[in-house]
Amino acid sequence: MRALFRAFCMALVLLVSATAAPAVSPDELLEDPVLETRARAISANLRCMVCQNQSIDDSDAELARDLRLLVRERLVAGDTDTEVIDYIVARYGEFVLLQPVMALHTIVLWAAAPVILVIGLVAVFIGVRRRRQDAGAGTRPRGLSRDERKALDKLSGQ
Repeated sequence: MRALFRAFCMALVLLVSATAAPAVSPDELLEDPVLETRARAISANLRCMVCQNQSIDDSDAELARDLRLLVRERLVAGDTDTEVIDYIVARYGEFVLLQPVMALHTIVLWAAAPVILVIGLVAVFIGVRRRRQDAGAGTRPRGLSRDERKALDKLSGQ
């Protein structure tokens, strides 16, 4: 039992350490440690377009490597962090950001789903109420019209 537990722990440690390793290769690193730190900080906040939920700093995809090199190229050219991020967003869209920008269009996007759900539930509730009212109206006894009364009297012989 101990051996099984140790094997499980080792597998867990290997799994965690394998996913936590950044994918930046040594040939990508900048010589200036300050610029490299800025590049890593920017890369940690950009989404890999191939892997979807990984940063480009953690992804082994070729596109992520290209984006990491582009970030470093822009930093060496003298861009600020904001300018680098704006440049990447201008080329790839806001989806490239791991944390979306809080703007009117994102708020509308997030609010639309619950609003549509509430509208749908209200429509279902109203539909069920109407159906019950219509079904109840068909089973309730109602009075006979004057023509129906005459026809019934004629049939019954009065």
